[in-house]
Amino acid sequence: MKILLFGKRGQVGWELQRSLAPLGQIVALDHAGDGSLCGDFTNLAGLATCVRAVAPDVIVNAAAHTAVDKAESEPELATTINALAPGVLAEEADRLGSWLVHYSTDYVFDGSGTTPWREGDPTGPLGVYGRSKLAGEQAAARCARHLIFRTSWVFAARGNNFARTMLRLASERDQLQVVADQIGAPTGAELLADVTAHAIRSARQCPDLAGLYHLVPGGETSWHGYARHVIEYARQAGQAIRVAPEAITAVPSSAYPVPAPRPHNSRLDTHKLQAAFDLILPDWQLGVDRMLMEILGQ
Repeated sequence: MKILLFGKRGQVGWELQRSLAPLGQIVALDHAGDGSLCGDFTNLAGLATCVRAVAPDVIVNAAAHTAVDKAESEPELATTINALAPGVLAEEADRLGSWLVHYSTDYVFDGSGTTPWREGDPTGPLGVYGRSKLAGEQAAARCARHLIFRTSWVFAARGNNFARTMLRLASERDQLQVVADQIGAPTGAELLADVTAHAIRSARQCPDLAGLYHLVPGGETSWHGYARHVIEYARQAGQAIRVAPEAITAVPSSAYPVPAPRPHNSRLDTHKLQAAFDLILPDWQLGVDRMLMEILGQ
């Protein structure tokens, strides 16, 4: 099997290089590309040429415009990267009879209510990022053999993330205020990559598995709950934590105005995924704790 992976240096792309390696030959690209192969998602013609040159059995798209607030001021760029480019990949994959794996987000929903969103629920993105990702889903689905995974609150030990920020602030400040009215499930890039590899193997044997799936770990929390978990783990691990547990205050989203509105309900129902691929998804704390072990050098 030949796999063409885009976005190799991102959080998910980095883990995919590991999880996909046992499946076959991987051609992994980032924005800069590799010689004559284009990985630039603003160069649509170059992407098409790249796919034709590699002729992969599977295309995995881990590239995206993920700067949610910045997308509000550059909608054309966000749409090109998140919607038009996946459309090109879908067209070329369908022409080859290849599989296309694509990642989407809880931001395609309006964040209302408290019930976990199911794959068939009505969408209603609140901002440019969500609209561009929804358009990307629809474009990717034009490839007959597609796997689209919606996820939320993605993290990895590599690079900057929410946990690192909380650990830094907790070591510097006596008080912290963290948003508590947005609810979701922190999702590890490791989990996304491992489930992707498993799903590709299964789908190639059973093409009827093509479709859209929600992929997040079990359980739910707020950013406030997430922060408290991270800080308490570090405290128990012997890290120098200045802020006391009772000084981590829960606040509403309105306390931190941002250009792009965030969905309050980011819960995703994963029953379809677990049934289709015979999976049991671990609780979110397991992935976060593994990340913290790496960050803290344990």
